[in-house]
Amino acid sequence: MKHSEIRQHLTFITYRKLIAVSLFIGFLAAFLAITLKRLTEHYENAFIINTENNAIFLVIFPFFGLSVIHFLRLYLFRNKDNKGITEIFESTRSKTKNLPLYKIPSHFINGLLTVIFGGSTGIEVSTVVASATIGSFAQQKENVFRKYKTELVSAGVAAGVTALFCSPAAGILFAYEVIARKPSKIFFLTTVTALAMACGLLFIANEQPLFALTINTWHYHAIPYFVLLGVLSGIHSVYLTKSVILFKSQFAKIEVYFHRIILGAVILSGCLFLFPQLYGDGYHSVKTILFSSGGQILTLNFALTLVGILLLKPIVTSVTLASGGDGGIFAPSLFLGAFVGLFTAVILNTFFDAGVIPINFMVLGMAAMLSASIHAPFTALFLVCGIIGDYTLFFPILVICLISKFTAKQIFPYTVYTFSAAK
Repeated sequence: MKHSEIRQHLTFITYRKLIAVSLFIGFLAAFLAITLKRLTEHYENAFIINTENNAIFLVIFPFFGLSVIHFLRLYLFRNKDNKGITEIFESTRSKTKNLPLYKIPSHFINGLLTVIFGGSTGIEVSTVVASATIGSFAQQKENVFRKYKTELVSAGVAAGVTALFCSPAAGILFAYEVIARKPSKIFFLTTVTALAMACGLLFIANEQPLFALTINTWHYHAIPYFVLLGVLSGIHSVYLTKSVILFKSQFAKIEVYFHRIILGAVILSGCLFLFPQLYGDGYHSVKTILFSSGGQILTLNFALTLVGILLLKPIVTSVTLASGGDGGIFAPSLFLGAFVGLFTAVILNTFFDAGVIPINFMVLGMAAMLSASIHAPFTALFLVCGIIGDYTLFFPILVICLISKFTAKQIFPYTVYTFSAAK
């Protein structure tokens, strides 16, 4: 057999093994994401009902959740903090450093506990890191996989994001824009294979979009207002990013860890008393206003509620993460974007008779805020279209995502993840 034929044969064997392992990664990552999503939705809704019936739970739940997470981390998960997506960057940039297997139960359990007990974040980053760990673990099993760490980690991430948001386009774009950052044949081979498995599992499990909406239309005369919303979202995303960075640095100065938990729980409980909409990932509140935003009038109470939510959400998210909660800024960005969009639309309609459609502005705001927060406009575009199950706003979402990202980068060039990695 000629040398070229031998090389082709070895390449074929390598590709076949990569496809097989990518199917395995895709199944496990998607199964993990769907399981975590369903558990979180079920228990969060149940606990919210308890807080509505008895407000004392708004004091008990945050303190209890943060305390349990701390003791689990101390006695079960090697006494190490979860660093979120920064952990993935550290792994893919190092030839020797891998994501340890305990990161899967650590992020799964801690992410679940954080959200259901009121921590104002989401399970997305917990899912991403746990899914990446599946890819990292598989990469270590055979010598032929060793040089494809980033590609197999990206496969796990893509499958996890796809399962969470019912959007394979968002999965592969997030893996590319945030994790891999450079294309290759192996990257597309592994991620597309993992996505195919994730999509199959979504079909079998009959997973539905997070916010199933029907967008009827949008008007060209609203484009200047879309630009305004993109700029406002970019500015507010910087407020969120800097809040997380500031509170993490300040809480890190508190030497006794339990004091961080007490302080975090007090701040979180106080904010939840004022605005129960801030409980957990906030998706329940977003669903409520999405389906009742048509005829909103800007009253004083409504304006104060919106301002309070927009000012306090970045703070409670930051406090949750700084005091030991697990999660990231995906859910907070979507939550804030919906409220920024609603507030902008109501102001435009009330004072300028703009005639804009509030539900459109909420959807656009979610995409713009996420794009600006993670500097990934195409991920935000397809992710938001995926979670509403409608692509009518595709073009305005694309425009507003690019504007919001540009605005945010001009003010502050880092995201929460890249700032941590750049230190």
